[in-house]
Amino acid sequence: MASIQSRMCRGHKYWYIVESRRINGKPRPIVIESLGTTANLIARLQGEKSQNGFKPYSHGAVATLLVLAKKLDIVSIINKHTLANRKYWPKQPIRNDLTAGITLLLAAVGRICMPTSKRGWHDWAKTTSCDYLLRISSAKLDSQHFWDLMDCIPVEAIAKIELEILQNAFHHYPIKGGTLLYDTTNFYTFINSTNDHCSIPRRGKNKQKRGDLRQVGLALAVTEEHYIPLLHHSYQGNINDSKVFGEIISSIKTRMELLKIDTSEHTIVFDRGCNSKKNLEQVNDLDLHYIGALTPSHHKDLLKTAEGKFIATQVGDNELEIYREKRDVWGEERTVLVFVSQRLKDGQFRGVYQALEKKEKRLKEIQKGLLSPRSRKRTKDQLENLIHKLLKGQFMDGLITYNLEERSPGRWNMTYQISEDKLAELDERLGYRIVMTNRHDWGSEKIIKAFYDQSIVEGAFKNLKNPYHLAVTPGFHWTDQKLRIHYMICVIGYLLSALVWYDAKKAGINTTLDTLLDSLNGIHLGRFVDMTGKQGRPKVTYRLEDLSDEQKVLVDLFNLSEIHLKPLKIDGVSVYK
Repeated sequence: MASIQSRMCRGHKYWYIVESRRINGKPRPIVIESLGTTANLIARLQGEKSQNGFKPYSHGAVATLLVLAKKLDIVSIINKHTLANRKYWPKQPIRNDLTAGITLLLAAVGRICMPTSKRGWHDWAKTTSCDYLLRISSAKLDSQHFWDLMDCIPVEAIAKIELEILQNAFHHYPIKGGTLLYDTTNFYTFINSTNDHCSIPRRGKNKQKRGDLRQVGLALAVTEEHYIPLLHHSYQGNINDSKVFGEIISSIKTRMELLKIDTSEHTIVFDRGCNSKKNLEQVNDLDLHYIGALTPSHHKDLLKTAEGKFIATQVGDNELEIYREKRDVWGEERTVLVFVSQRLKDGQFRGVYQALEKKEKRLKEIQKGLLSPRSRKRTKDQLENLIHKLLKGQFMDGLITYNLEERSPGRWNMTYQISEDKLAELDERLGYRIVMTNRHDWGSEKIIKAFYDQSIVEGAFKNLKNPYHLAVTPGFHWTDQKLRIHYMICVIGYLLSALVWYDAKKAGINTTLDTLLDSLNGIHLGRFVDMTGKQGRPKVTYRLEDLSDEQKVLVDLFNLSEIHLKPLKIDGVSVYK
């Protein structure tokens, strides 16, 4: 039952609608709505007595994710691995009546619904039904609250937490799949270059074109079916993919075995950036099946052997010309497939023409400068060095030819032309892909299809860089431990999203993850405050707003019409009674 209570603030009396809720087993008044000063309250009672106060809260995504987290027992798992023996935390770490488990879960839910900084988390949370569902007050959940409780999770516990959550997910969901997709990416940070409190953020080749910033790398292994992240690993941003793969491949097999996945039935797919003789030897020693790629320019003899021996093969909706053989690669017999990817070829040609356009523009500037009467005198060697440097680039060899003619001492004319013959040669050798595997018994179609499925893990990275849902950035942390915990939170959020997405697809809702989360966020729970109750007591009720046809399907699927009717008690959150 709600009531109206007054509180003094800086010598002024303010009135509030409050509800009594139990926290740690004791009743506490929780503010539902501020009514303002006494004058404002009287005006409201006299002038708006017949009207009901109404406020909508985003409900669908928060409720669905919290129920799923309860199902997977995420809070208890995290709490089990917190450091409880530190002098600041003699018992279970709790701040503002919240454990580390529920704090990290709330952070993960926030990343899914609307990525924001830890300081801005409450600004988002107060627009949702989160507080009402859990019967908590999150007003004090500032950045310091999150940092303190993140600090309670040792880095060594990350893999254990992830494993136990996945074991529960495998228990509740029929996750199978025969292919595991592996890839790496990086995320830029705003950590100052002079900050020596962390060693993970390093400068490197950033995939978001922010090479001016320090970055953190993330390796991810995702199942082909349901896109479930089986393992993640955050690492220094300047380490190359091959080294990371060598460090993590044994962990991937161990994770699969602990999840009781039959490794003989699974195939790990990785790109050519992971290649090295040592890595492939390690994969063979681990007795893993794999599909990888080779760099065509490093295997010109194979391309020459394949000439005129391609066989038309149907792969999905497309027909590809494929050459297949068994060949010794780095001391091991592997099945290799050579084929032309039209999509890759078109992309390479676009890059060639863009580069030609830039180089031609620069050549015209040089040509114009040489004709200027005020141009300085140069030697032929100086000009040739300048032009040779300009004409360098991938696939650029021989595409542009030029001629220098001295018209007077130190003064030159330059002409150039683009070689159509070289462009024709490029048309014959661009677009080649080489796939290798130890799945000798698989058909060519199955091998290539599994290789192209690597787009699934690339899609996972795309989701993790979506600024509206699931984004890893912003990540305002500057110690290695907190950065790793932050990445763990983000991957937990992606796991929850992937499982919600699976439930939706199973129910026939075929949409992108981004659109699904938007639809769930659009399901609102309305709070109605009736000021005409008996004896002047306000009556507070909650009910769902009007729904679209798609939202009605989601409400039925995730039982959203009943979740708010009683407190959502999550096991392992001892502060809620």
